[in-house]
Amino acid sequence: MVSNEQRRRQLAREKFERQRQRREAEQRKARRRNAMIAAGLAVVIAAGGAAAATGALGGDDKDDKATANATPSDLPTPSKAPDPCAKPAPGSPATKTWKSEPKMAIDTSASYKMDLKTTCGTIDLTLDAAKAPHTVNSMNFLAGQGYFDHTKCHRLTGDTAGIFVLQCGDPKGTGAGGPGYTLAEENLKDARLKDAPEPEMKKAGMKIYPAGTIAMAKTMQPHSTGSQFFLVYKDSPLKPDYTPLGTIGAEGMKTLKKITGAGVQGGGPDGPPNATAVIDKATVTKS
Repeated sequence: MVSNEQRRRQLAREKFERQRQRREAEQRKARRRNAMIAAGLAVVIAAGGAAAATGALGGDDKDDKATANATPSDLPTPSKAPDPCAKPAPGSPATKTWKSEPKMAIDTSASYKMDLKTTCGTIDLTLDAAKAPHTVNSMNFLAGQGYFDHTKCHRLTGDTAGIFVLQCGDPKGTGAGGPGYTLAEENLKDARLKDAPEPEMKKAGMKIYPAGTIAMAKTMQPHSTGSQFFLVYKDSPLKPDYTPLGTIGAEGMKTLKKITGAGVQGGGPDGPPNATAVIDKATVTKS
């Protein structure tokens, strides 16, 4: 028979174990939260100078690019996932650049659609000309110039990066390219950007860019939006510095799922996608 003293000790051990497990769970949660904050403040700033928002959402900065594509050396190198996409259409990315922003040529009261015909499927986008007129006008101009044709989506972030985006729009395919001009950021108080749930994120001034958002990449500097854009495939906490210019349609989200499901090259949290995600043709139409 178990004595009262033995029973008391057993209960004390069980209580201690429960407390230990609870502390460890809280510590894991805190580490994950801090990692997400760091990702939103740093990872998303790593993408290019003239283009921007998700290079980390950045644009053309070479140092940023190196940071964004870095893979921790202590991570194991898994076998490459199968490529779910087709071969790119014949052709090469454009090399032309422009010295200044194109003249306004869109109807800001109208709705515009952008279709990205990619090797992985179509990504259909609705662009908000009323809220982001200069950005939509630029995208319309660049698409009309064939600027996005034959360009690869060069960056994918995943679970351990804390943000969930596919970045495209750089003819160089490195995160360092842009059209030669830059734009001021627009629509940064869009109602679709929700408050971050964690107090630490709120304190850092972060917002949630919801899944299904297309936004522009930029550097850490203002007025640095260029041609690079990112497609949000899961809710992502970011500083509200990146122009949200529209939404991704149902077909586009299916295509994104195909691309993101293949993972990042090398198995890291941030880098080129395993999928051969190339934009064969980009068009913008008034609807």
